[in-house]
Amino acid sequence: MQRPEAWPRPHPGEGAAAEVAAAARGGTAPGAGATEPPGLRLQEPSLYTVKAIFILDNDGQRLLAKYYDDTFPSIKEQKAFEKNVFNKTNRTDSEIAFFGGMTIVYKSSIDLFLYVVGSSQENELMLMSVLTCLFDSLNHVLRRNIEKRSLVENMDGAFLVVDEIVDGGVILENDPQQVIQKVNFRVEDSGLSEQSVAQVLQSAKEQIKWSLLK
Repeated sequence: MQRPEAWPRPHPGEGAAAEVAAAARGGTAPGAGATEPPGLRLQEPSLYTVKAIFILDNDGQRLLAKYYDDTFPSIKEQKAFEKNVFNKTNRTDSEIAFFGGMTIVYKSSIDLFLYVVGSSQENELMLMSVLTCLFDSLNHVLRRNIEKRSLVENMDGAFLVVDEIVDGGVILENDPQQVIQKVNFRVEDSGLSEQSVAQVLQSAKEQIKWSLLK
């Protein structure tokens, strides 16, 4: 039998209490001779909390996206997932959605929608802390102007923010002040000013454009 993908995680002390209760019924010492059906082991807690972070415009088109596992291995599958999530959430006032076996928290600002995706067992408050940190950090980087044009013009800074909050699906930071300090340090450490970073990004865009035209 294959291991279930969404077996609930135990609460602290839950396993020990079950062993004690079994011992009381059968007279067997806790843990002694205990057996469990193969393939039905409880899922271990994981540090890999976040499955994806993405930002869409008010048409549901991707502006920024980072995926941290292979749930959606291709860009085509990722964009299809993003479009389905957008269609489910863009007209609701809620901040939490459950879709495709995943927990999704989201927030809108003018013409942007910000999403943080976790597994179906993930704590919504933990995911919400990531979303709040992302929003507040971008609010600083974009000079309190969280909208599409500003994001596109400062995409390099937005990616730095995301990388400081989550790395490989693991939450590194949920304090926006700490995130901004680290982003500023990375820019200063690279010897690039905000203007020169933007120039490097524009140069890269031009190179990509001309390579596509060849």
